[in-house]
Amino acid sequence: MITAAVLGSPISHSLSPLLHAKAYAELGIEGTYESREVKSGELRSFLNSNGSVFNNFSLTMPLKEEALAIADSVTKIAQQIQSGNTLRKVDGKWELTSTDVEGFSFALQSHGKKADGHVLVIGAGATARALVASCDGISSNISVINRSPEREIAIRKAAPKTEIELIPWDSNINFEDFDLVVNTTPGNTASIFCDQITSVNSTFFEVLYNPWPTQILSHWRKLGGYGIDGLDLLIHQAISQVELFAAISIDRSGMAKKLRVEGERALS
Repeated sequence: MITAAVLGSPISHSLSPLLHAKAYAELGIEGTYESREVKSGELRSFLNSNGSVFNNFSLTMPLKEEALAIADSVTKIAQQIQSGNTLRKVDGKWELTSTDVEGFSFALQSHGKKADGHVLVIGAGATARALVASCDGISSNISVINRSPEREIAIRKAAPKTEIELIPWDSNINFEDFDLVVNTTPGNTASIFCDQITSVNSTFFEVLYNPWPTQILSHWRKLGGYGIDGLDLLIHQAISQVELFAAISIDRSGMAKKLRVEGERALS
């Protein structure tokens, strides 16, 4: 039986319990999935107190990096991006991995899009590293708008096969130079770039679903650009988690459609 929860802070807005519950019901899986507020620095004590109750966890901010020092083992992809969104018990030990990387790829594919060409990523945190890893070896080159110089080494290690250009946060950017633009910054942080986006001819991928939609995604769509919202990323990384938790293979396309309906209903 699956006993799972999503951990993070803030967590009240999370749609993960809704999506996992729907997937379990559709698949006839016996399991529970809840949300728990766990703040930065509290993950180890939470696992010590609750680890015997649960056998699987989804991790959101600010725990994706903190888990690296706590897990008993870390998969290759989680090591590469120095982040993990999935903790599961394997032979009584906690294994950390990430489903964000393939979640991004599957979300793009569901819209008939690819990460080839020139990709621009807004932000350089844990989610950004997962996204550049999913583009590694596929994109011709990747540009990252970065506010924190100390994140440069980690972002480059996340995509060792691809040339990465770091762009200062206060730069003037021609968004028409890129084939795919991805926002990974929280809230409406990226809205400061709206004034620089006057015409579009490519795809915008927003990883957030709170707020719904973000200002920059709305702006992109108003200009006639193709926009993918964060609900698709949430859905596809969740499907990958369910496959791991239940040790099964899922009809991804069919399940994604059902979860999309649930998610849109909750957000509307």
